[in-house]
Amino acid sequence: MADHDEEYHAPLDSRRELRERILSLLYEAEAKGVNPSAVLPDLPLDPDPFVAELVDGVGQRIEEIDGLLRDNTRNWSLERMPAIDRALLRVGVFELIACPDTPTAVVINEAVALAKHYSTDDSGKFVNGLLSAVAGKVRAPA
Repeated sequence: MADHDEEYHAPLDSRRELRERILSLLYEAEAKGVNPSAVLPDLPLDPDPFVAELVDGVGQRIEEIDGLLRDNTRNWSLERMPAIDRALLRVGVFELIACPDTPTAVVINEAVALAKHYSTDDSGKFVNGLLSAVAGKVRAPA
């Protein structure tokens, strides 16, 4: 029998759920016009360490991440992308450059799955192509 608090604060038990939480926090930061790291202290409960690490990492390296995204797009500015896609791409690029133990295919597949679920019909292909291009430049071939 679960106690009342567990019902409302059930632990996130999969990396996909954790990435959904990361996506929501990055989207929130963008909506508020703040650095992603700034949303973490306002949370009512401490986030999962994986969530905190990735959100804070994106916040600390946002200029580098956005530079890599800009360098790998053609005829499509970062500002013109849907906000959800931008958030997914930012966390994906962060994982590619800062989390070498996470396989490239996992980073890309997770971002594509979330893009297909939360964004436009074309977002999955767009996210896949852009993260693949970035991966080709920041990671050694498998």
